[in-house]
Amino acid sequence: MADVLRRAVRAKGRTVPITDSTPAGRKLGRLGKRGRRGQSHLLFLLPALAYMVAFFGYPVVKNVVMGFQHYTTTTFYTGQAPWVGLANYRAVISSSVFDKALLNTVLFTVGSIAGQFLTGLAIALFFRRRFPLNGVMRSLLLLPWLVPLIVSSAVWRWILDQDNGVLNRFLGALHLVQDRPGWLTSTSLALFAVIVVNIWIGIPFNVAILYGGLQDIPEELYEAAALDGATGWRAFRHVTWPLLRPVVSVVLVLGVVYTVKVLDVILGLTNGGPANATQTIASQSYQLSFQQFDFGQGAALGNILIVISLVFAILYLRANRRAVEQ
Repeated sequence: MADVLRRAVRAKGRTVPITDSTPAGRKLGRLGKRGRRGQSHLLFLLPALAYMVAFFGYPVVKNVVMGFQHYTTTTFYTGQAPWVGLANYRAVISSSVFDKALLNTVLFTVGSIAGQFLTGLAIALFFRRRFPLNGVMRSLLLLPWLVPLIVSSAVWRWILDQDNGVLNRFLGALHLVQDRPGWLTSTSLALFAVIVVNIWIGIPFNVAILYGGLQDIPEELYEAAALDGATGWRAFRHVTWPLLRPVVSVVLVLGVVYTVKVLDVILGLTNGGPANATQTIASQSYQLSFQQFDFGQGAALGNILIVISLVFAILYLRANRRAVEQ
């Protein structure tokens, strides 16, 4: 590039031509190669950027815009969606169901994440030991995660059925209960039952990620800790947990973002009932959009759910970063 442009600089009153053999020429050549390399990298990234914009960016932007419009089934025919401002948000927040749905969302998310993480961590620590059929058993643990959620919900609905469910028959045979509990029909038990089912579904994900993090911890650290008398719980506290904390952050953040919008399990088990006992913001948004066909209010609830997820992720990551720095 330098020998084509033949640029010149002034040095002590005389013009010095730049060639490939001069330091300035070599520098220009490196800059030209770097620029061409950057352009080629950008060309390779364009398909991925186009995919992200088309399949992620546009739906999110469209959902945000719909939250400020009166968007119904007639909009698909007329193309008209009047701008209503914050009316959709005021309507969903002031509804009699919102407070119950918000509380259920918090309870469902916290209960599911706590159960999935603690159980997954215990199982991951168990499989860290070497024993026969270790790999086979770890593979079998992935089955609940691989089965479609609606299929898992159907199976658990049969298990938890009040009259003919396997669980009530088993408890009755052991004389542990007098009356058959309505796991999915009782307002006091339905949310607990849904949380238990979601924990069962999410355990394999936690086990897979946490087990991978445990495998990255060198055995030499445990041997050195054992020489200092740190075994068992002390080894977990001073060796395992500090080194596993980055993986824990990923698991918890992804778990919350995924759990807060769970819909398949709730629809398959209770459809938000009985008497809104298992109604969450996600299920309420679905009902507004696809049962009442008020897409504007459904989008408004979806946007509230996105904000809740982002706020939690930001706060948790900042708190975890401060803990690591200290």
